[in-house]
Amino acid sequence: MKFENVLAGVDGFGRFQAWIILLLVIPRITLPFHSLLNNFIAVVPSHHCNLSTLDDGGVFRNLTLQQRLAVGIPRLEDGTPSSCQMFAEPQYHLLLNSSNITDLPMVPCQNGWVYDNTTFKSTLATEWDLVCDKRRVNMATATIYFMGVMLGAAVFGSLSDRYGRKRMLLVSYLSAIFFGFASAFSYSFTMFAVMRFLTGFSITGISIISIVLCVEWVDIKHRTVVGVLTSMDWSVFTALLPFVAYFVNDWRYLTATLTTPLFLAVISWWWLPESARWLISNGKVNDAHFYLSRCAKFNHREQFMADLKPETLSKVILVEKENRTYSYLDLVRTPRMRRLTLLTGTVWCGVACTYYGISLNITGFGVNIYLTQFIHGAIEIPAKVFIYYSLNKIGRRLNQVGTLVLTGVCIFSNIFIPQDMWLFRTVVGILGKGFSTVTFTIVTLYTTELYPTVVRQNGLGYSFSMGRVGVSAAPLIILLDEVWVPLPSVVFCLVAFTTGLLSYFLPETHNVRLPETIEDIEQTRRRSICTSDE
Repeated sequence: MKFENVLAGVDGFGRFQAWIILLLVIPRITLPFHSLLNNFIAVVPSHHCNLSTLDDGGVFRNLTLQQRLAVGIPRLEDGTPSSCQMFAEPQYHLLLNSSNITDLPMVPCQNGWVYDNTTFKSTLATEWDLVCDKRRVNMATATIYFMGVMLGAAVFGSLSDRYGRKRMLLVSYLSAIFFGFASAFSYSFTMFAVMRFLTGFSITGISIISIVLCVEWVDIKHRTVVGVLTSMDWSVFTALLPFVAYFVNDWRYLTATLTTPLFLAVISWWWLPESARWLISNGKVNDAHFYLSRCAKFNHREQFMADLKPETLSKVILVEKENRTYSYLDLVRTPRMRRLTLLTGTVWCGVACTYYGISLNITGFGVNIYLTQFIHGAIEIPAKVFIYYSLNKIGRRLNQVGTLVLTGVCIFSNIFIPQDMWLFRTVVGILGKGFSTVTFTIVTLYTTELYPTVVRQNGLGYSFSMGRVGVSAAPLIILLDEVWVPLPSVVFCLVAFTTGLLSYFLPETHNVRLPETIEDIEQTRRRSICTSDE
């Protein structure tokens, strides 16, 4: 008897599994909220130098605001006031429409800046004057967050394989709440940067543990729908984020507001089960029997568990060594695991690099930041609906290869579409974004199915960290447009094609039992399709 047989006996996709998915949607609300938070809290509104140092108590004080700007701040070529420079002293002759400012003495802003708070009441830039020479510091806040995500994926991946999915999920909830609110009430930028790093570190546990916990509780037939559903919430809440940001336009209140769903997640945690697969793999058969009995009762299959004794579960998954502790080293100790680790890490890096490269390069919408963010989330939903049917028809591997190749084709096509054909460029950009989105959906489900239960979280944590490497590389690749304008697109295109080619060498997992131990990976075998007869 295999674990899939036990799962079939208690109903591998009944009310119990639906309840787990529903409970895990609550904390997953915060994933796109915090990952995309920088789009709103790091906005740099229109600004100009504070001219109070030029107020000599005479003529300057009696001027209107527009006149003060005219005599105190130089104009750029497009006619807008300079954001970072001011005149050393008022130039009253400019009121006579004199436009020659070439020889006039200019200095950097001497007494801070005045910001346009029409759209945003407060942002990081306005809070700590992260503009002009400090603009790069403001831009670095997203990188700081994703560095925390990278480290958190590795740590939580290892700890949840060692101490269990449920326990580490609670740790992730509580730490994300603490550091999220600490970020909102930071009294200096240094404190904010540290807290955002730790927020990213903590929130990663929710991402990688929740998907594994869902997949380990469902049967083979419904793994696809669970994988797509758990990625669909990202798109839905990405589209919801601009509505929240529109009404909460102060960065501190926005950060706190987007963290609050985790309080409800802590309450709902008490009803979450531990992974029965993990419990059996670690010799905790009595606990596994308890959760399986709960599942059977919820799904009206009590008789099956009444006939199944805890001692029988110890034979469902053959543990290689009793009380063995697994670590990241187990990902590379044996030949087939080494090959799997190398391939999945490379594919994750390429998928993330391409996705964020396209996201950062999409232009031509011609709308405000709120509507743009809504479009970015909304266009992902139909793409994921499509891939659900495709995954069930042709499997994981060919879909991973196909969507990556099509992503590369869209990027390559836009190189040759003229800039004035903005409508076609936008349509191709949307298609590329859609294909790159589903590559992420596929690779998350695919990786969860490829690694054995005993190191599944280690494998997903490692892969997630490699994905953050790709995220970090995307902005650097975009800077290559200084060498040759189409060069970033050429690089992203090559990354997509290469990653698609490498994906072909991964084994297919559609309608195949999840591997339980490293020996399952190392044995030269073809894992048979589980049928009802088995």
